[in-house]
Amino acid sequence: MYLKNKRVLVLGLGVSGLSTVKALHKLGANIVVSDSKTKEELKDFFDNTKDIYVEKHLNTNDIPLEDIDLIVKSPGIPPTAPILLKAQLRNIEITTDIELAYRISPTDRIITITGTNGKTTTTALIGEIFKKANYNTYVAGNIGVGILWNMVNAEKEDVFVIEASSFQLENTVYFKPRVSLITNITPDHLNWHGSLDNYISAKKKVFKNQDKSDYTVLNYDDKTLREMEEEVNSNIIWFSVNHKLDSGVYIDGDYVVIKDGETIIKVLSHKDLKIILENALGSIAVGWAMDIDIEIIAKVLSEFKGLEHRIEYVETIDEMSFYNDSKGTNPDSTIKAIEALNSPIILIAGGYDKGSEFDELILSFNGKIKDLILLGATKERIKETALNHGFNKIHLVENMKEAVELAYNLGEEKDNILLSPACASWDMYSNFEERGQDFKDAVYGLKED
Repeated sequence: MYLKNKRVLVLGLGVSGLSTVKALHKLGANIVVSDSKTKEELKDFFDNTKDIYVEKHLNTNDIPLEDIDLIVKSPGIPPTAPILLKAQLRNIEITTDIELAYRISPTDRIITITGTNGKTTTTALIGEIFKKANYNTYVAGNIGVGILWNMVNAEKEDVFVIEASSFQLENTVYFKPRVSLITNITPDHLNWHGSLDNYISAKKKVFKNQDKSDYTVLNYDDKTLREMEEEVNSNIIWFSVNHKLDSGVYIDGDYVVIKDGETIIKVLSHKDLKIILENALGSIAVGWAMDIDIEIIAKVLSEFKGLEHRIEYVETIDEMSFYNDSKGTNPDSTIKAIEALNSPIILIAGGYDKGSEFDELILSFNGKIKDLILLGATKERIKETALNHGFNKIHLVENMKEAVELAYNLGEEKDNILLSPACASWDMYSNFEERGQDFKDAVYGLKED
């Protein structure tokens, strides 16, 4: 894509914005930047771009568009933002960093992971598999590392493992990964997309441009994904935790296996995994699609312990194990965390009220949840839902320290104590990371008492 001397407006100066500005400068573009924050609030950004001239429009919505050739927006800016509506009237192209990265990419070794839950862990795991296989591998996208600066410096043989949100995919046009993976789909971000259909349509864009030279990895256990089969033009690889497949990756007895025609390949025992099975099986399918040695895949899977705040093992105290899944910000994510751990479980849940329903969460307990400890803005709503479904071992607390101490006092040997809130954190914390750290601090505090 030819950008030399083009005027490009970068909307939003977070992690992706910084990467985008640095890449555009190397490509010779004339850069205009805008953010709702002040220059003082954006000190880190401007410290990192002090040698790059940019035209600034900060803390204002009055941005002249007369000479703008292209807009690269932060993924989180909704399509209804006034500046974007104004740009559409002028027929100015609006894109996001992953679309632009694809257009300038020197490599076709692009693997893209999306889905409602599990995509960050799966992205990190796939990245480790390719690194172990001695590929120069970039792990980027929604995982928190801007992709464009890496792409503009990449070589033909490099591998990109990209976590893509529905926000990023919404504005893709030509984006075409070699392998796409959708972990699962449940309702999320509906206020941004406007409807569940729009949200699903954005996710489908990950495979929209793929063809028979490409692979699409899909979760067979997800009905919404099974119904997409006729829309996929690439080679589908299914994976399943619950079904034995005619072809694909699934569980057979104690083993994760790959069935390829009449051949069944044992990868490793699922008992050796320390992460959610869905994430592991999807990663195996991607490695298989890209001809990674099975022994390398198995070794990485057996050693991979997951990511911080995502069913993260914290500590064992008096033979009770504590797990931090603060990233469980919706009911479906918490359901998957419950499925991943052995019973009995003491669950700590509750938080900011996003309007989610909790019936499916309570119904997923299936005898695995021993006690339910609730805090935050949703605690009364979750309590009412639990009582309506006949679960009454419920305890209400005011803060995380109280929740952890109560869980410890209720617990017995071999219990798993799980923080998985099923809610966002914004009622009590700035973000889920802060909430998870508070949980871990409270657990470590038990050892000091």
